[in-house]
Amino acid sequence: MIKKHTISVLVHNQPGVLQRVSGLFGRRGFNIDSITVGGSHVNGLSQIIIVTSCDDRTIEQVEKQLNKLIDVTQVSHLSSNPLVVRELAFIKVKVEPSIRPEIFGVVDTFRASVIDMGPNNLIIQIVGEIEKIEAMVELLEPYGILELSRTGTTAMIRGDNYQ
Repeated sequence: MIKKHTISVLVHNQPGVLQRVSGLFGRRGFNIDSITVGGSHVNGLSQIIIVTSCDDRTIEQVEKQLNKLIDVTQVSHLSSNPLVVRELAFIKVKVEPSIRPEIFGVVDTFRASVIDMGPNNLIIQIVGEIEKIEAMVELLEPYGILELSRTGTTAMIRGDNYQ
């Protein structure tokens, strides 16, 4: 059965590491739904969060292949734990002054914020789970989305457990 899996990969912060990790997916025919990279709690190491859709057998193969890469220090299958999962999106919406109150209502409902306001547009920032962001995008589409920028998923295990 195909389902979404979230993997954390701790890697040495070296040039070419991201290419080697993402290249592994391409060579094996695995799809990446989302990939984010940033610093970690360990100096000199970066954390890559990858979301992929596949069956349990395939995710095991992905983990084994990742562990074979030289710059990889740790691979954790986060989805097998309770997670906090978030994504950030900026949405630039066409807004005529007469409908601004309507848009502000949508922004408030989603606990988003307006981070920039022009004469005929707004940039809205929203942080949340993927479904929340997709729901807001769907509600804003009739007004005219001019641009959309999303960060991709980041995740962390809840509670006292950690990787």
